[in-house]
Amino acid sequence: MARSKAFNEEEVLDKAVAVFWAKGYEATSMQDLVEAMGIQRGSLYATFGSKQQLFLQSLERYGKVVVKQFLDILESKPSAIESIELFFAQLVEHLLTAGPLRSCLVTNSAIERGLRDEETKRQVLHLLNALERGFYKTLQRAQKNDEISKELDLNRLASFLTSSMQGLC
Repeated sequence: MARSKAFNEEEVLDKAVAVFWAKGYEATSMQDLVEAMGIQRGSLYATFGSKQQLFLQSLERYGKVVVKQFLDILESKPSAIESIELFFAQLVEHLLTAGPLRSCLVTNSAIERGLRDEETKRQVLHLLNALERGFYKTLQRAQKNDEISKELDLNRLASFLTSSMQGLC
């Protein structure tokens, strides 16, 4: 009979996210991860596989938690424009107060590994596309509510907002 895990996978994965977010992929050692996650090296490998697999799972977790929080902001106000303003206000607040986690793991990963690792590139693009779709849907709502001109190209505007977000990170 297989032993049950003595740890919560999401909790230890959140700890791995924090390490990769603060140090980046290359500067993070397996020992850093073992210490931060508070699990045995064998448990880490048995549960998450290699450092690369753990990193990809960390990016996915970051998307489910952090990216989702920002996407939720885009739906938080009756006014679409106010939602976009709040998105950027919250992003700036995060960047000013989050200490070593004040950057964006998606942007950092794109810069550090996006050109060298196809799996990282796919995951980064997936998360950036999710953000761009979030902006697009919010802009559609803004047009529907006559907050912005119906003549505006929403694809270009959503791409611009996504690029602006990355530039801040």
